[in-house]
Amino acid sequence: MDWLVGNWEQKLPDGTLKETWAKENDSTFSGNSYFINTKDTVHFESIKLTQKAEELTYSATVVGQNNDEAVDFKLTSDVDNTFTFENLAHDYPQKITYKKVTSDRLIATVSGKQQGKQTQESYPMSKK
Repeated sequence: MDWLVGNWEQKLPDGTLKETWAKENDSTFSGNSYFINTKDTVHFESIKLTQKAEELTYSATVVGQNNDEAVDFKLTSDVDNTFTFENLAHDYPQKITYKKVTSDRLIATVSGKQQGKQTQESYPMSKK
């Protein structure tokens, strides 16, 4: 997943979504995802991608959620530059997908059931 390293962003009418990724070592990547409106950080999430034996885990920690504890999502699919992580026991999302479109474009998608309805949000981002 070396292609993920760097700064990514999506500009929206109400602000900017940013993700920053770094490689810590051969088995761990760390990232931050945050949304900034005109002057405030509205959402902040720290992320770790960790390889243990044959298992790749996406761990997300969102301040103010889940007692500030990380929620783990296991890699369930790696096909055609699309990486899907799932945790069916999590309230929302249950699935996080990163699709490498080109070396400088990706689409991050979160999906699952929310309040009994299937929901999906996609975030196309460009490397900066």
